[in-house]
Amino acid sequence: MAKGKKEKTKETPTKKTANIKSAKQKTNTKKAESNQRDLSSIGKKELISRAKKFSKQYCVGDGAKFRLKDYETKAGFHLGAEDKPLVKETLQLGVNALAALQDILYAQDKYSLLLIFQAMDAAGKDGAIKHVMSGVNPQGCQVSSFKSPSSEDLDHDFMWRCQKHLPERGRIGIFNRSYYEEVLVVRVHEQILKGQKIPEKLVTKNIWEERLKTFAILSNTYIAMARSLLNFS
Repeated sequence: MAKGKKEKTKETPTKKTANIKSAKQKTNTKKAESNQRDLSSIGKKELISRAKKFSKQYCVGDGAKFRLKDYETKAGFHLGAEDKPLVKETLQLGVNALAALQDILYAQDKYSLLLIFQAMDAAGKDGAIKHVMSGVNPQGCQVSSFKSPSSEDLDHDFMWRCQKHLPERGRIGIFNRSYYEEVLVVRVHEQILKGQKIPEKLVTKNIWEERLKTFAILSNTYIAMARSLLNFS
């Protein structure tokens, strides 16, 4: 070998793969940072407009015609580790927009908002409430959780314990579970229905359909009373 001439080292496949992976991560990081800057420049109206467009794909408005098979239950996008900063930034912007809208709701003192989170245990209800509502002023928001009914609850009709927690004008009410339990858990566990002290002649085969109709009537009543209602299941 000639003096001063360096031997060219051959790059191993493992090292080559690591370099490609590192370069890809840097590209994704730059892309995420660019997306964050783009989001930061979005105005409140534009942010709300985009949020409505994004959430529309997850909204059900077919009423009695609703069939789960007609809706795609898988997310139409994939988020990798490099997208986490963007997701956090997007969530924070949404929280900020929600806080600004809450100020308007409180100042107007004409409308109220009821959010119902209904799902099985460990489905993410608590996490959703914690993260999404983190920027809301607690003085204008109330969270109510419904578990096993108390003896006082059982001395009233099945809607009483939820109705007494409805938000007043200018406030946001959040139900962690709700009166929908009355056609879910109560329907599965007959002993709960027996404990509600309902006269036997009123416990017919139509009782569940009657309760669902009651929910629909109350929903329309809430709207007529300037109370917006959003269900998350």
